[in-house]
Amino acid sequence: MSFDRATLAEFVAANGTAVRIVIMAHKGSTPREVGTSMLVSRAAVDGTIGGGALEHQAISDARTLLADLSRQRRSLRVPLGPALGQCCGGSVELLLERFDANNLPEPDTAFARSVDGSIQPLAITRLLARSRQGEMILPTVAGGWFIEPPSMSLVPVWIWGAGHVGRAIVRALEGLPFDITWIDDDRQRFPDPLPDHVAPLLASNPVDATHRAPADAHHIVLTYSHALDLALTHALLSRPHASVGLIGSATKKARFMKRLSEMGLPSARTATLVCPIGHRALGKEPAAIALGVAFRLLEDVRAGQSVPASKGDVA
Repeated sequence: MSFDRATLAEFVAANGTAVRIVIMAHKGSTPREVGTSMLVSRAAVDGTIGGGALEHQAISDARTLLADLSRQRRSLRVPLGPALGQCCGGSVELLLERFDANNLPEPDTAFARSVDGSIQPLAITRLLARSRQGEMILPTVAGGWFIEPPSMSLVPVWIWGAGHVGRAIVRALEGLPFDITWIDDDRQRFPDPLPDHVAPLLASNPVDATHRAPADAHHIVLTYSHALDLALTHALLSRPHASVGLIGSATKKARFMKRLSEMGLPSARTATLVCPIGHRALGKEPAAIALGVAFRLLEDVRAGQSVPASKGDVA
């Protein structure tokens, strides 16, 4: 989880002064993890910290803080037990902070602040230094201070093919930290309306579009044609990429590996091809394949590493 300044700025611009609610710490069983946040204005709400009685009470407390101009922030420790009509058995510590256009944090930097008025501790100073050096840090409470990492850049994912599985993957990736480019050679294959979280690319010859992909993009190849799949796979493996996943069976992979070798690709390149995509245990339905692909991509983002976007043994 990270501090999303852009979303906060947009919400403030649209709704005026707002309170951001963030889970600063938790113990035991709780609905969401540290760093989960939501935004509240006098008339609007964006996001969720887990729903239910906890969220209802937090929204009420946020609107109380909106009216209390003497305070910018307050922290709350909330047991998730009978008092809230819940049986989770844990507790959460919430931080509520009021923001307007004049006090938004600096962009693209870790956001550290005192919760109780104490002096910045050495642990927070060190985390700030590590963040400035490009190291990924986690939301952390230390010495009465709370620090959150800056919002991560979206990971580029290029989906080649707008058939049933392509559509399922696009649906599965909605709301996740991916910058999705969706490519096909037929406008009619794209759904209408097109999902807001994707950028369509209509290409009469999709292979010609491969050079437009960034070097750190994950690719998922699943067109209507094995010949086009092969041409795309060859083009993508021939240039920088984070991963290349190909829909199909183990037999299709073996045939493609032979053909790719005959086309001049060295084994070090072809060995990185991920085929089949998805995960055997989840099944072969489009939604099941999409779930496996989404899990692998999200696992990669959380780990902060470049690993194959999709693994498994489904066709």
